[in-house]
Amino acid sequence: MIAAQLQTKFLQVRENKIFETFVIFIIVLSALVIGAKTYSIPAEVLSVFRFLDWFITLFFLSEIIIRLIAESSIKKFFSQGWNIFDFIIVVASLVPVEDSEIALLGRLLRIFRVLRLVSIIPELRILLTAFLQAIPRMGYVSLLMFIIFYIYAAVGSMFFHHINETLWNNISIAMLTLFRVATFEDWTDVMYETMEVYPFSWIYYLSFIFIVAFVFLNMMIGIVLETLQREHERSDRESGEGEAGEVHAIDARTQRIEEQLERLEKMLMQQQKSD
Repeated sequence: MIAAQLQTKFLQVRENKIFETFVIFIIVLSALVIGAKTYSIPAEVLSVFRFLDWFITLFFLSEIIIRLIAESSIKKFFSQGWNIFDFIIVVASLVPVEDSEIALLGRLLRIFRVLRLVSIIPELRILLTAFLQAIPRMGYVSLLMFIIFYIYAAVGSMFFHHINETLWNNISIAMLTLFRVATFEDWTDVMYETMEVYPFSWIYYLSFIFIVAFVFLNMMIGIVLETLQREHERSDRESGEGEAGEVHAIDARTQRIEEQLERLEKMLMQQQKSD
């Protein structure tokens, strides 16, 4: 009974918007403290930062304990990937950062506490999940882009290496030059230099820019937008919000009605047989 009451209270604390906002504030404060430590600061201020670091670590530990108790079971808590991520980051932050052989590891792990913003804010979770889901499809586009880079780099190295060996000496350097062209970093200087020898070499550059910078870039954007839209719809279905949530609720109600009608139909058929 006491455990159930404690769980209910911790659940109320976890769902409290003020508590959630305060957690976000502490995460931002942690990021600012980490950034401030990269500057040359007086010893007095450094001692204050040490106190803040321990306070932040203990607060995160308390917060993860509250979330752990608020769940109905430990298994349910660790069944969610974001909870596992938060637990690892919080526990790893307990590594001492002073006078220890693993002090550097402790400092690095404290940097990753900033990523807890992603697990706290639902919108950021959706963005990161969509990005991770889009990576495999983007990988195929990147592979095709690499093939185009390789072909154009081979052609450029064959024709332009005697013009400027710094830019076109071999295929690897030529690919770096083409990356410069694709990012529009003074690419016209490269083009005008080769046009002095090959007047129609502008076709080479413009076709490369059209394929890589326009076609492939838009393909990447399309993949990300499609994945993001699908992730938003999944989130709306789970939360019951938005158009996708309403459609999902209607489908669920329709399915329940159909199941009830099927049961009634079976009951009527059985009654007719008995009569």
